[in-house]
Amino acid sequence: MRVDQFDFELPNERIALRPARPRDSARMLVVRPDHDEVLGDRGVRDLAEILDPGDALVFNDTKVIPAQLEGKRSRGDAVAGVSATLHLRSAPDQWHAFVRPAKKLQLDDVVVFSNDDATLTAKVIKKSEGGEVLLAFEKSGPELDIAIASVGHIPLPPYIAQKRGEDEQDRKDYQTIFAERDGAVAAPTAGLHFTDDLLKSLTDRGIEQHRVTLHVGAGTFLPVKADDTDDHKMHAEWGEVSEETARALLKVRARGNRVVSVGTTSLRILESSAQKTGTIAPFADKTSIFITPGYRFKAIDALMTNFHLPRSTLFMLVSAFSGLETMQNAYKHAISSEYRFYSYGDASLLFPQRNAI
Repeated sequence: MRVDQFDFELPNERIALRPARPRDSARMLVVRPDHDEVLGDRGVRDLAEILDPGDALVFNDTKVIPAQLEGKRSRGDAVAGVSATLHLRSAPDQWHAFVRPAKKLQLDDVVVFSNDDATLTAKVIKKSEGGEVLLAFEKSGPELDIAIASVGHIPLPPYIAQKRGEDEQDRKDYQTIFAERDGAVAAPTAGLHFTDDLLKSLTDRGIEQHRVTLHVGAGTFLPVKADDTDDHKMHAEWGEVSEETARALLKVRARGNRVVSVGTTSLRILESSAQKTGTIAPFADKTSIFITPGYRFKAIDALMTNFHLPRSTLFMLVSAFSGLETMQNAYKHAISSEYRFYSYGDASLLFPQRNAI
């Protein structure tokens, strides 16, 4: 499909720079393609009332790490500043990273990342297209994790970072209450809306809650530069669906209830785990699944997600689920109704178009 089919104009003032407080006070646009009232303006706190007892929410329990590193490369007397965003761990001492400016780095260059409190050294052992390099660090395993936490800072999405700097509040705001497993460089933002009070209302309603893991990579921020979706390459992310979660979700669907993915990250790992028959199976591997209109969903029945960037893989995904025309109309409504967009913005609850499942 042509990428320009997924374009739209977003007024700058619709981009949220801070989350709603409290988190569950955010608005939520309900999108039901098969209903007479396709669009409904609700709030995140209405979620328990909208879902049925026995339905199941699936959360991503990844934890954002301070994956943005600032350093210097020395080559003789020449010194160049380098900014690296870690996005996929490949060994206990190695990370794939997007670097700027990429032209400043060559194979075997050594980069020293530092701040006022710590220093961390890495060597460039591989260089790929699109500004991606493979870094081998002087430290390994948990020791490297501690060093990255000391040297790095939270990689705020570009549309926020261009407007303000990261601060200490972001270290709290840019984590979900489910965050347990270190490895993401971007938050699973639909999960940011949940509070203990909201979870209690869901439990009281009889709605199940389950966890999966997808370590969100920096590729989620990359624009689609191709003119056609067939020419776009997705970057891999590591994820896991446990045997316990797979078994529980199969029981949910067997009794006629819905599996509701909280976020496109949970959706991508669930769909990566799904068999052709629709069976959700245990999974622990990298995935580069790319979902565009025409995809038949096998693992989920509804999706809670934030509002996404124009021409992005995530707007393509929601268009595949609820229909391109439906989502174009939903986003027009959201813009005119002053919903807040992107990572710190409001939510939507999407139901599938007739041929999506």
